[in-house]
Amino acid sequence: MRVNEIFYSLQGEGRFTGTPVVFLRLSGCNLKCSFCDTKHEEAVEMHPTEIIEEIQKYPSKHIVITGGEPSLQIDWDFVNYLQQYGYFVQVETNGVKRLPTNVDWITCSPKYKPICYGEVDEIKCVYEGKESEEKIHKLYRSVRAESFYLQPCDVKNPKRNAEILAECINFIKENPEWKLSLQTQKILEVR
Repeated sequence: MRVNEIFYSLQGEGRFTGTPVVFLRLSGCNLKCSFCDTKHEEAVEMHPTEIIEEIQKYPSKHIVITGGEPSLQIDWDFVNYLQQYGYFVQVETNGVKRLPTNVDWITCSPKYKPICYGEVDEIKCVYEGKESEEKIHKLYRSVRAESFYLQPCDVKNPKRNAEILAECINFIKENPEWKLSLQTQKILEVR
């Protein structure tokens, strides 16, 4: 597998915010989002046994496979392999390509492209401003999920970030099926 990095931290976003997790960040993505904050092109080839050896260094049995886009690399056997070692496997995906059916928790972070799911565990949508609201409404009507989160987009401009956050909060207050998800890892300055 093409691995960008493996590290141990707290989940900073969505349903499991604050949960100690092992992050397995894979390299490569099928989308090129302007707001992506990951340099997922860098990679080291790792065999699943090497990945297990690395993640077992940490006490948490919750692993988050992220990217890049995990659906481009993981398969049923790899997820099963992790589960045999007692791991709860959460995958963060853009939803354009299907994941193996044995994933424990699917966090779909759609990038306003058609997604291949009718149901996932959670939706975590990047709120880019009022121009994204119609797409968010359409997404809510087309996909079932246990939870729906909106995450204000970080555009690296403090003034515009404050405006986006205010617009996001107003949208959520008007559409209470959505919840706010902040990138707490950035706020707390933890990896």
